[in-house]
Amino acid sequence: MALKERVGTVVSDKMDKTVVVAVENRFPHPIYQKTVSRTTRYKAHDEANSCKMGDRVRITETRPLSRTKRWTVAEVLTNSTAG
Repeated sequence: MALKERVGTVVSDKMDKTVVVAVENRFPHPIYQKTVSRTTRYKAHDEANSCKMGDRVRITETRPLSRTKRWTVAEVLTNSTAG
């Protein structure tokens, strides 16, 4: 079975070795066909504490690391310009 991957934006980096990544899913409404965007927040493991708020990251599914953490940061795609 292939590992799931998601691309999202870091919305919180206040925890130690953990970041919260918001992944936006866009799809057409089944009846009205208007584009609907739904956001899901995942807690991901960041071993080096390298991610900052606003970074675009790729996360991959992993074994449960804590009660709510089931993802790990695979790579940082773009760094945020906010310092």
